[in-house]
Amino acid sequence: MRELIDQAKRASSWLERLGLVGFSSLEAPLLAALVTSSPLLLIGPHGTAKSLLLTRVATALGLEFRHYNASLLNFDDLVGFPLPGKDGKLQYIQTPASIWGAGAVIFDEISRCRPDIQNKLFPIIHERRVQGLLLEDLRYRWAAMNPPSTDDDENGYAGSEPLDAALADRFAFVVDMPHWDQFTPAEQLAVIQAQDRPIAPEDAAYLVSLIERTKQVLSTIETDFLDGIALYVQTVLALLAQGAITLSPRRANLLYRNVLAVNAAAMALDLNTDPSDATLLALRTSLPQKAQGMVVNEVKLLAAHKEAMRCIKLKANDPIRAILCASSPLVRLQLAVKANKLAKAEFSRITADSLALLPHGAREAAIVHLFETGAVGRLNAAIAAQAGETYRDIASAPVFSQTLHAGNSRYATWGRVKDLLSKLNPNDPRAHLHANALAGLFAKSKLQTPQDAECAFTAFADTDQALRLAA
Repeated sequence: MRELIDQAKRASSWLERLGLVGFSSLEAPLLAALVTSSPLLLIGPHGTAKSLLLTRVATALGLEFRHYNASLLNFDDLVGFPLPGKDGKLQYIQTPASIWGAGAVIFDEISRCRPDIQNKLFPIIHERRVQGLLLEDLRYRWAAMNPPSTDDDENGYAGSEPLDAALADRFAFVVDMPHWDQFTPAEQLAVIQAQDRPIAPEDAAYLVSLIERTKQVLSTIETDFLDGIALYVQTVLALLAQGAITLSPRRANLLYRNVLAVNAAAMALDLNTDPSDATLLALRTSLPQKAQGMVVNEVKLLAAHKEAMRCIKLKANDPIRAILCASSPLVRLQLAVKANKLAKAEFSRITADSLALLPHGAREAAIVHLFETGAVGRLNAAIAAQAGETYRDIASAPVFSQTLHAGNSRYATWGRVKDLLSKLNPNDPRAHLHANALAGLFAKSKLQTPQDAECAFTAFADTDQALRLAA
């Protein structure tokens, strides 16, 4: 281990040694992709050195590689020309451009690829196979694309289509390229004055040694760290799902491996790297949504990462673990109410977050539950006061007066509210709470359409029943 420490102290920017300036923030995930031979996708505007980066790395590693423009690609370009062999099996007449014998392959403009060709690239990227045949020499599968064009994003490129979800999910690393305004003034000047030059043998050797050093660091990671990262992935996936950022079970495994590899790469580059920072970097570069034209909310991402890192440090029987991993805000609230030893600040935060995520009707039923169980007394003053205002309107019949004309959209909504209220059983001791909640929501203009009224009516009934049964 002492040798690894000494080597790390002497480390310098491996990308700059290859003539690639301004990518220091990406060195660890790119190095991790090389160490693990994981499929890598670069996304960025034109002129952000996507192709240059991949070709320089392949050259430095001495790889025989193929660089295809996927927008112009035909399948024969990949495999050669098919001819029946003497044994009746299909054989391919290879050309200098065919994929056979390549150690690395670069699919440029993959988002502009025809769907039929994209489907044929799928097994190459995922399992290094073409037409069922293993590409034994192929180690690295890389691709590049411009930001996809979507209805919600004006910065996308016309003709650059969002990748199919299954294909995007096969790229372990999905990396955003830095933009010009993210470079320092010195980096900008270096790019302006850059010249195409061959890669020096010592710089190529340095990359090879850095890959080997990262592999050694990865092999020395202790079991406790492995278990902690597994818990982090489990928690962060649950928290991201709560924020409508869903990841597949396959992605969970990829993220686990990526976090380990990026931490190892970061340590090989700089022993003073904060594991939390390296883990966040791994998370950022492991999300396939960017290739699908989806925007990942930065606030939700940071919050999920922070909570998941905190979860690692908790004791195994700490109720916060189960609460954080619960997929439903209602279940999180139930677990928090039952966890009597939660600190007031913690209970207040979980309650406020859960209530904010519940739909109209369900939120009101949950607040009733807080008062009926006495859990409201565990909230801090600000949250308790907000809940108290809502509960007051539910416990007593709201009094309000509004003039609605038949042409007003809320006229139909009020008609639906009255229909729904007429269905309540006056002998049911919960009916007045149900009625007051629905009427109060209408009075506060929370119900704009008849459908809103129906959803709130059903949500209150279902949530109230679920909470009372679980109490």
